[in-house]
Amino acid sequence: MQRLIPTLRKDQVDLELLMLIRTILAATKEISFRVSQGALGDVLGSTLDENIQGEQQKKLDVIANQLIKNMLLSDANVRSIASEEEDDVVAGDPDGRFIVAFDPLDGSSNIDINGQIGTIFTIYPAKPSLAANDPAQFHQTGRSQLAAGYVLYGPSTMLMLTTGKETRCFTLDRTHGGFLLTNDKVAVPEKTAEFSINMANSRFWFEPTQTYINILLEGEEGERNKRYNMRWNAAMVGDIHRILVRGGIFLYPSDKRDPAKPAKLRLLYEANPMAMLLENAGGAASTGTENILDLETSDLHQRVPVIMGSAEEVEFAKSFYK
Repeated sequence: MQRLIPTLRKDQVDLELLMLIRTILAATKEISFRVSQGALGDVLGSTLDENIQGEQQKKLDVIANQLIKNMLLSDANVRSIASEEEDDVVAGDPDGRFIVAFDPLDGSSNIDINGQIGTIFTIYPAKPSLAANDPAQFHQTGRSQLAAGYVLYGPSTMLMLTTGKETRCFTLDRTHGGFLLTNDKVAVPEKTAEFSINMANSRFWFEPTQTYINILLEGEEGERNKRYNMRWNAAMVGDIHRILVRGGIFLYPSDKRDPAKPAKLRLLYEANPMAMLLENAGGAASTGTENILDLETSDLHQRVPVIMGSAEEVEFAKSFYK
């Protein structure tokens, strides 16, 4: 099995970008170890604080954020950082070539039940004309991403990564501490009979979502003429990983539960990197009316509705939002 660095070199990834990816992964290896320790490492439970999203922080949220932040700020190629756990842009080296956004620990609600959690990250080119602490550094579309990926902390620690070409899967080999290539070209099946959505929110959905999901629930007697199974991890990283491995569709649509927050997922460090991974594996990603990667970020914590997964199913789902 090939190691990460030789694989990226073969893809002709810029050397400094390659080193930055390695920096991020060094932090995720430490997070993986902390996760594996669980209660033995005193990382379970919540803090008394809330993050900028108004969500209660888990101990491991804070630890993961600080680990990644410290590693990135030690890299001279990093000009700016944006994180789910940080209110504002964190300035790095004023001459850095890259900016990095990340969700340090997606699926925090699963921490205390030993469920799936992960780190999502994305790398963009820095804007030389802007200061390192300027939020406008991140006012770019998802098409500008140089690399995107996530690390899933499950029974094994897995990295899903794209640098603009194929989406590739690596697995952490704990015997030597490196990520080894285990799938050199991830391909999402075009068709599916599996969907992922939080059904507990169904009473808050707008009509297009209700209509689409009801058709799926009709099974063989419905318009799709097949039985669908539902899967829900309560962690985007887990649900998208399943889709990348065996297909499916994941929805976190807009709803009317909280008019101030009609959408849940953040464009910059959740929707964009996942959309890039899926598109480069033959899948699709949409808000229902627009391609996610075509949206320009206007706020670090901007939220968007998400429909992503197997291309044919996403296209059918989109037809209800026109």
